[in-house]
Formats: sequence, C-alpha cells, structure tokens
Amino acid sequence: MRRNFIFFLAVIFWSVSVFSQTITSPNNNLSMHFQLVDSVPYYSLDYKGTPVIKASRLGLELEKLPSLMNGFEIKDETQTTKDETWNPVLGEVKTIRNHYNELGVELYQPSTQRTIRIRFRVFDDGLGFRYEFPEQPNLNYFVIKDEESEFALNGDHKAWWIPGDYDTEEYEYTISNLSEVPKLFDHSYDQNASQTIVPMALQTPLMLESKQGLFINIHEAALIDYAGMNLDLNPKTFVLKTHLTPDAQGMKGYIQTPMRSPWRTIVVSDRAEDILASKLILNLNEPTKYAITDWIKPVKYVGVWWEMIMGKSTWSYTNSNNIHLGVTDYSKLKPNGTHGANNQHVKDYIDFAAKNGFDAVLVEGWDEGWEDWFGHSKEYVFDFVTPYPDFDIKMLNDYAHSKGVKLIMHNETSSSAINYERHFDTAYKLMNHFGYDAVKTGYVGNIIPRGEHHYSQWMIEHYQRVVDQAAKHKVMVDSHESVHPTGLSRTYPNWIAAEAARGTEYDAFGGNNPNHTLVLPFTRLMGGPMDYTPGIFQTKLDYYFPGDKRFVKTTLVKQLALYVTMYSPLQMAADLIENYERFPDAFQFIKDVAVDWDDTKILKAYPGEYILEARKAKGKDEWFVGGITDEHARTMTIDFSFLDPSKKWIATIYEDGKDADYIKNPQSYHIYQKKITSKTKLNQRLAPSGGVAISIKLAE
Repeated sequence: MRRNFIFFLAVIFWSVSVFSQTITSPNNNLSMHFQLVDSVPYYSLDYKGTPVIKASRLGLELEKLPSLMNGFEIKDETQTTKDETWNPVLGEVKTIRNHYNELGVELYQPSTQRTIRIRFRVFDDGLGFRYEFPEQPNLNYFVIKDEESEFALNGDHKAWWIPGDYDTEEYEYTISNLSEVPKLFDHSYDQNASQTIVPMALQTPLMLESKQGLFINIHEAALIDYAGMNLDLNPKTFVLKTHLTPDAQGMKGYIQTPMRSPWRTIVVSDRAEDILASKLILNLNEPTKYAITDWIKPVKYVGVWWEMIMGKSTWSYTNSNNIHLGVTDYSKLKPNGTHGANNQHVKDYIDFAAKNGFDAVLVEGWDEGWEDWFGHSKEYVFDFVTPYPDFDIKMLNDYAHSKGVKLIMHNETSSSAINYERHFDTAYKLMNHFGYDAVKTGYVGNIIPRGEHHYSQWMIEHYQRVVDQAAKHKVMVDSHESVHPTGLSRTYPNWIAAEAARGTEYDAFGGNNPNHTLVLPFTRLMGGPMDYTPGIFQTKLDYYFPGDKRFVKTTLVKQLALYVTMYSPLQMAADLIENYERFPDAFQFIKDVAVDWDDTKILKAYPGEYILEARKAKGKDEWFVGGITDEHARTMTIDFSFLDPSKKWIATIYEDGKDADYIKNPQSYHIYQKKITSKTKLNQRLAPSGGVAISIKLAE
C-alpha cells in the first residue's frame, strides 16, 4: 500500500511539473527559475532570496493557428556563460563588461510538431529573455495575435509611470502605487494629447520600487521587426503582461521564420544608483553592424529651434494657406517676416557656433511645405530637398564649412512615412552633396500609411530603414516622435540620439514639472540617449511676451547640470544667442562640458527626487559633475574620491545663488574655483528645482 501511494505521488508530481531549471547571475545575487507546469512555460526571478518576479507565464497567441502557450515538452536545454568586454562607439563609459549566464530551452509541441526556444540571460544587474522561432515546416509564416509574457510582481510597488499609448510617450510621469493607477489613470495625461491611449496599460521603461527596498526596471532590448511593447496592469494581482502595438488591422506582428523577438528586460538592485549604471539593455543588443565607424562623432550644437517652439519666429515662409508642393512658386509670395530659417539669421548662428567651439547648427523650417505641413495635403507636403527662397542651401553650407561648422539637416515627415521613403534617396544624396552628416527626423501627427501607429511593427521597420539608409550615406540620425530606444545604439551607432519622451519643448507648451528630468534617467534613458535640448537660460517667457505665464521650471544652474545627468552624445545649447551673451560666465560650462565619456560614476540617485553624477571626458583628464533636485531644496555631500589620488585638481563650481528659486529668482547663480583632491568632500546646497555643475581639471 505504501509503495503504491509513493508511486501515486510521483505520478501527480510528474503531471504537474515535468521540467525545472535554475540559473544564477555571475555574482549569485539573482536566481532565475524556469519550469514547465502542465506543459505551460513559467519563469520567476529572485534577488538575494527575495522574490522579484513570481511564477509568470510565457507564450504567444497566434491568429488562426493553435497557440504557442501550452502543450509543450522539453526537446533540449543548454547552458552557457559569457564574459567579454566591448567598447561603444559613443557612450557613458569607454569599456562595457558583458558577463552573463545563459539558459536556452527548446520546447516542442507534439500536437502541431512546432518548436520554439526561450532564451534567458542572467546578469549581475538583471534578466533578459526572448523567444526564438527556428525555420521549420509547420511554423513558417504566422501572425501574432498577442504576446502573453507576464511579469508577476511581488506586491503593490511604487511606480513611476505614464499611460500606455500606441503613438506617443510625451507625458509627465505619475508617481503612485500600482493599486492606485485605476483612480489616477484618467487624470495622468492631457485628454487631448492622444487618441490611442491603452486603457489600464503602462509604458516601458517602467520604474518600480518594492516595499522590500528593491528597485526594478522593466523594458525591452533590441526592438527590430516587431511591435513596440506596453504593459497591461492587473491592479489587484499586480501582474503585468506585454501589450504589443497593433497595426491597422489590429494584428500585433507578421513573422517569417527564422526570427527572434526583442528581449524582455528586468533590471534589479537594492540601490537606485545601480539602475542608472546598468548596461544590461546595451549588452543584449548585437555588436555594431559597421566595419568603419570613424564617421560617427559626438555633436554639440546650437540652432534655429527654441524661438519657433516658444512663438518668437515661425517655420513657415509665408502666411498663405492651401499651398501645394511643386505647384506654388514661393518666390512670388509675400514672406511673413517671421521666418526663422533665413540666410542672415542662420549665418548669425554659424558665427556663434564657430566663435564658441560648437560642432553644428540645426536649422528647422528651411524647406518648402510648412504652411500646410499638418493639413489635408500632409501626405505629400515635403520633398526634403527644396529650400525656401530665403534659404540659400549652398551658400550657407559653404559659409558654415569655412568656419569649421556643419549644418544639421531637419526632415519633418509630418508622419507621412510613405512619403519620406519615396524621397529617401534624393534626401540623403542632398545631404552628402552639401556636407551634412546628421539629420533630425520628426513624426508629428497620425501615421501614413493610415491606421498604422508610431510603435506598430511597420513603423519599427520604417525607423530601421531610415537608419540603414542614413548609414549608407554616412549620416547620423536624431529621431523625434519615434519609438522608445532599446539599446540599438550599440548595433547602429549612427542612431546617435532620439527624443521619444517629453522634452524641453514642453516647457513652452505648459511646462515640465521640476521632477521630470529626475524621472527620465530611470525610465526613458534606460534604452538610450535622449535629445532633451537643455540649456535654457531665459526661463520665463514673459521676457519676450509681457504677461505670458509660461516658464521653464528650473534654475539656470539646473539647466547646466542637465548636460551631465541627461546623457546624450548629441547635445544642444537650445536657448537664443542673445541669452548666452547675457550670461557668458555661466555659458562657459556648456562650452566646456564633454558629450562623450570614458567613465561615469553615479554618486547619489533616487527617482524623481535627486541625481548626482560624475563623468570623465573621453581621452582627457577632465571630469564634470552634475547634481539636480526636484522642487525641494536639499544639501548634497559631494565625495570626490573618484578622482586620481596621485593628482591635484581645480574645480570650477557653478552653484545656485543663495536667493535662487525656480519660480522667484531662477537666474541667481554663483561661480567660484576651489582646489580639490580625491579626499575632498563638499557640502553643496541646491535651490528648489536647482542644481550644481562642476568642471574639474588638473591643477597647474
């Protein structure tokens, strides 16, 4: 009887779990457990013995085909380890270590004779997993109905979140527990901002903090040929599930094997600073596709932009309506007198850039079509090669090159991606002809092909086609209104930066909250550099428009510190020339600060409250420190132990004035120099929504 009972228990156990495997991170802090339970794949993740992700289901639902959710058995499993270093073309550090333990599980579905693989990589700072679809007779072409990957959280975590959306990430962040999301969801965004908000979904990167003090970041890596991801939230069970962006027919992806999905990423630590320091997302991307990368360089630029954003000048050449490209002769129309991209004004910016050591000048509104760029003719409004009558493209490029400066091309597509692709070849040949080596692309409005979304599979493939086309012409890409970055700057380093979040322009549209730039590094910037366009010195717009209530909710010094805390190898000094000339001593920091780095130290950080970082300039014995705070004044102790102890240093400190306040007195600042060593500690006060910026060089 006892023998039969033991056999009965064994049969029950075998029917419940036929396979279980565990792999740990190289430092053993993280453990990932994979199980096949009743033929359904699950995974879980622990950090130092504390559950991070409870048992979570994996798989996909397919359109008009049996699902890839269950009915599996183990066909094979492999474990490997990799430990290597690689050097990014541009980056926050000179060398990145890629060290992980990997589990690959091959699942076979006998009822359909189909095979898929799930690959897990466990790093010291987190986990990545993806689906792989080998080429096979019974799984050749298929359509994804839904991806069902789950992230079952261990409790009601604090979250820094924006609502799920198929077309924009340009929201302020809400900070709440996950259980509070339902009552806050409808109030966390501008009701007119987007018509494609996903009910009870959150966007990634999603930043979380557990009650056990763990910081968790969920995102994706290597998003190629696949739809962008949101996360459906169950606010009662705290289970998150992937929600892919559909196409015009509601489908989530068209797949031909062999193919692999993007990685799903979970970065974990008990220190917030480690989240910012993580290179897991970059490590999950492939090495660069380019044999030669010497044409990809960091860029510090100024430009004809902020004046248009705040309404001081215009993109359009004339006030006429219903202008159709290729039909209207602009030379016969009366200029509106406010067109920013005119010859003399652009020459002024070229002179300013040359005088102050900037690499380039961005010019928006140079090409015909802006009068009706967002109107009924948007499908064909731009050809990306025809300048307005007051923009002499050859003369201005010759003038810029004579000064050692380049112009940055602006290609606003008005979201007519089809039209942009029609003009790819001629647009990039124009750039080559006139010596442009960077382009800023834009996708404002509803996507054409009609019904597509900014983050659907077709548009993900479009952004890739843009980067590929640009690479053929040795042009770097700064994409705006594009999908969130997923570490592809490793594979395609000419994708030098992207917007894909709420940037400085919103300070002219109503303002970003003081904590906004303290959340972005933990969210949007996890996937790659952001063209945030900092450096606004004249923060109150009533300076230009009496009675105007708009203002940038930071002190001037915080704007300086953003050049350190908001990483990008493409950095703009976004304000007007006249304002930098009013504050030349503060402007010196923007002139000095590097944009490409050998090393980065995250000294102190907590999402939405404070960040303090130190970065070493590429190839130089120069360090730059940036510290920022939310609307609360605070004192930070800056420990300079990251400096070489054998050397002496001189620090130039840009600090908020004693009476500085982002509302009452944002332009109050004080600059002084101090000799320091690696043993120096500085108690530094930051004003409300203020900052500190420090330039450190070797003492003579």
